[in-house]
Amino acid sequence: MAVQLKQSMNLSQTLRMTPQLQQAIKLLQLSRMELETAVRKELEENPILEETQEVKEEDLQRVKEASDAVDPQAEANVNDQDPQKQDEFEWDSYLENSYKPPQQSSGNEEIMNYENVITTTQTLHEYLQWQAKMYGFNDDELAVAEVLIDYIDDDGYILTPLEEIASSENIKLEDVQDVLTFVQELDPPGIGARDLKECLLLQAKALEEDTHDLVSLINNHLKDLEKRNYEVIAKALGREIQEVAEICKIIYTMDPKPGRAYSPADTQYVMPDVYVYKVGDDYMVSLNEDGLPRLKISNFYRNMLKGPDRNAKTQDYIQEKLRSAVWLIKSIHQRQRTIYKVTESIVKHQREFLEKGSNFIRPMVLRDIANDIGMHESTVSRVTTSKYVHTPQGIFELKYFFNSGISTSDGESLASESVKMKIKELITKEDPKSPLSDQQIVDQLKVDGIQIARRTVAKYRDVLKILPSSRRKKIF
Repeated sequence: MAVQLKQSMNLSQTLRMTPQLQQAIKLLQLSRMELETAVRKELEENPILEETQEVKEEDLQRVKEASDAVDPQAEANVNDQDPQKQDEFEWDSYLENSYKPPQQSSGNEEIMNYENVITTTQTLHEYLQWQAKMYGFNDDELAVAEVLIDYIDDDGYILTPLEEIASSENIKLEDVQDVLTFVQELDPPGIGARDLKECLLLQAKALEEDTHDLVSLINNHLKDLEKRNYEVIAKALGREIQEVAEICKIIYTMDPKPGRAYSPADTQYVMPDVYVYKVGDDYMVSLNEDGLPRLKISNFYRNMLKGPDRNAKTQDYIQEKLRSAVWLIKSIHQRQRTIYKVTESIVKHQREFLEKGSNFIRPMVLRDIANDIGMHESTVSRVTTSKYVHTPQGIFELKYFFNSGISTSDGESLASESVKMKIKELITKEDPKSPLSDQQIVDQLKVDGIQIARRTVAKYRDVLKILPSSRRKKIF
């Protein structure tokens, strides 16, 4: 076959992601704290940008003039990528999967004495090391005790086999076993256990409640205790159910994770991105601008573009930084406007929730808001993730207001969040000695006109972290 060369023309549309558009997408998806960090980083890297305490009319005019000062030919390449024209852009294809939730601590601005706000918390290991030094060990025993303490995890357990500890630390196994007995006498009770059974036995010993029946129950009937099969336990121990209940009361006072009291607090604080206030009969939306750097264009560098001593290299550098600065300011303003528009639409759709609480939240999907404000669903999804609103009913993530609907007997639709609250309310009011099964909850909801499957009740109960009826039952 002869090889032939041919020329042909094809017409196709392609989308090129400019750095400016990528930056706009990233800014839209950032949480409040991440946005502040990103802006401050840009302030350090871009000399054209300056921070001002308040945005004045002349600063806004300066941004407009700076935008006009950008090279028209260079601006033409990205002009159609303005975030204000990207409401219908399919953002999902370019969203990053990794996201870290905001970790922002909140302090009292009125407290000025740092001695009043800076505190240290003693860790579990520090507490145990201090006790070991006070215990009366000799030097060799103390060295082994400190090794064992290093192997204790945050829950208070030693999960590494003693043989492995002895081998890796070059210590005799007999010495490790002997010293462990004394380490397990340290506070809190149950520390240094290798499993739950040993942890409970150590606490029973510390409480001086290590009777034959209690020890036998812990050794042989933990699974039955977890399932609250008191009849099985009573039969095996040859005791009355009431006697078994008294023994179980002792176990329920024990801590299955004795190290938790010394673990660092897993508390995360959020700062709302937007506030919703009730003024008269209406609800007003107000963006929270506190803490966010207010940006302006440096007048010094802007004048350098007009100066007589400018050269091509300097002009190119300033033009590049100027474009970046103008785009950043525009992108931030567009981000804030989008959050405002989405929140305003949510307020319009969820007025009954704002008046009466979570039980009255309406079913709503992203499409409802997207159609209302004329944006793409993916844009609404990005704006509502990790953005928080302060309402008269509390602080909520904007995504909280989007939930599916459950059919009712009258043909209406009830928000899944409202159904969860009703399930929680039913379980709260149930008889602890005869808790409601999932099917009984289905039947009670049906009386209220709510059509729901038993498996859906089970799913919502798991979301609410509520145990099944067999594990909620109490006999005392």
